[in-house]
Amino acid sequence: MDTQVQEEAGAVQENESMLLSVRDVYAGYDESMILKGVSIDVPEKKAVALLGRNGVGKTTLLNTILGLVATKNGSIEFTGRTIQKMAPDTRARLGIGYVPQGRDIFPGLTVWENLNVSLRVANAGKEAAARLESVYELFPVLKDMLKRKGGVLSGGQQQQLAIGRALLLKPKLLILDEPTEGIQPSIIDQIEDAIYAIRKKGEMSVILVEQYIDFARNACESFYILERGSVVQNGAISLLDDDMVEKYLTV
Repeated sequence: MDTQVQEEAGAVQENESMLLSVRDVYAGYDESMILKGVSIDVPEKKAVALLGRNGVGKTTLLNTILGLVATKNGSIEFTGRTIQKMAPDTRARLGIGYVPQGRDIFPGLTVWENLNVSLRVANAGKEAAARLESVYELFPVLKDMLKRKGGVLSGGQQQQLAIGRALLLKPKLLILDEPTEGIQPSIIDQIEDAIYAIRKKGEMSVILVEQYIDFARNACESFYILERGSVVQNGAISLLDDDMVEKYLTV
């Protein structure tokens, strides 16, 4: 890894409190090892981009953090607790939220019913109205479409619903897996604004898996690039230059 990038990365993270620390993790499926000694840090109240071409291990890393793929070696700490042996639902209750690629909303339920699922899971009670209003401020279209079925929304509207539903759970860490995929530019701008607003409020950290490099540059403070299951570059987002994009991210 480039020495300057390493030094700059260290400078960015110095004195920052880490919400998530993945250390020298090896993980995969059956006998196939996909992640090979991966280490990443997610500071509290910061947004981190996880980048790389298709098939380099990004989704496996997310699934390992979520507990859907077992850690063969290495450690994962979240809020100071070692979690690599915890069940996925336990990790979720600790405050790890996830918006998967493809959204996974309930198409047969209305927008309101989709949102209400999260409110009930979170047992929001008296906080429900305030949580909803916070989501409507980020995505006003949801308030206008409460009675529409999720399945009839556009891809961009479904993505806003999926993110809004995750935010109602008030996670400490929000993981977004390619939120701009197949979405029109105007909605991409709204999602970018939402991530900025989340960061500004200082209520949670974000891991963003993204192919749209300009979006990642605008939305995040730092980045990691995966190649063949290993981290090959990381640092402040300002160091993500065109040479790196050409070498590791251009298809």
